[in-house]
Amino acid sequence: MDVDTRLLRYFGTVAEEGNLTRAAARLYVSQPALTKQIKQLETQLDVRLFTRSRSGMALTEPGRALAERVPALLAAWEEALRETKSAAGRSARVLRIGFLGSAANEATQQIIGTFTGRRPDWRPEMRQAPWSDPTAGLSAGDADVALLRLPFPGQDDLRVAELFTEPRWVALPSRHPLAASARVSWRRLWDEPFVAAPPESGWWREFWLASDEREGRPVRVGAVTDQPDEWLSAIANGYGVALAPESAARFYARPGVVYRPVDGVSPSGVGVAWSPGDDADPVVQDFVRCCLEHATA
Repeated sequence: MDVDTRLLRYFGTVAEEGNLTRAAARLYVSQPALTKQIKQLETQLDVRLFTRSRSGMALTEPGRALAERVPALLAAWEEALRETKSAAGRSARVLRIGFLGSAANEATQQIIGTFTGRRPDWRPEMRQAPWSDPTAGLSAGDADVALLRLPFPGQDDLRVAELFTEPRWVALPSRHPLAASARVSWRRLWDEPFVAAPPESGWWREFWLASDEREGRPVRVGAVTDQPDEWLSAIANGYGVALAPESAARFYARPGVVYRPVDGVSPSGVGVAWSPGDDADPVVQDFVRCCLEHATA
């Protein structure tokens, strides 16, 4: 019998939460859609997995047996996918480098140049990921190594070496009253609408909204974007403001958007990340060393 791994992932989340509403929120799907997927799995297996009541979703005996196995099954499948995709790149001598935004800023070209000098028979291939994937393809096996903004969801499951930190600034519409200020207090931005990353990016989105640095004030979201060009357009059109690394003022300058330093908000980091399974991979580790050599404070 063939079962879609998506169904198993949905089942595992409901089993963990014991509640459809919370599980749907974690999975970023509607509750009716999640209910339909669980029923589909039960139909395929021809067993009842949950007992439904007003208090939530309780696992049946068959449900508990499946719930004990699902995490290991999914982990093994994801590892198999990563290894398969990685092997394809290795056979072609391509190092797949995932990245978000400006990668490692001005150091990126130096890192690539140094790596190419050490591994002339390998081709480093830069792959930009949308903000809805804060690991830039690393968790899914679409990248062998990644240059990422810290912190990011799933960080504890990967190896991460921090390269440098930089302040978070604010990107404002050029006609915004605060655009005339040399510096902006974080408190003055609390009531502004923000341009946010997609909800599926989880607490990475919350970090760039600085949700935990607002003393309990709720975030106003004026627009949701997944790519730098969309993000810049939303800000220029006045849909909201956004926190951004200081380097965005250099890499994402455009008419209609200005960047200002922000006082009272914590900085962001940039790091290189890789899978624990590649700790002994000489090509990945050469790239990591190149990153560390060109890291700037």
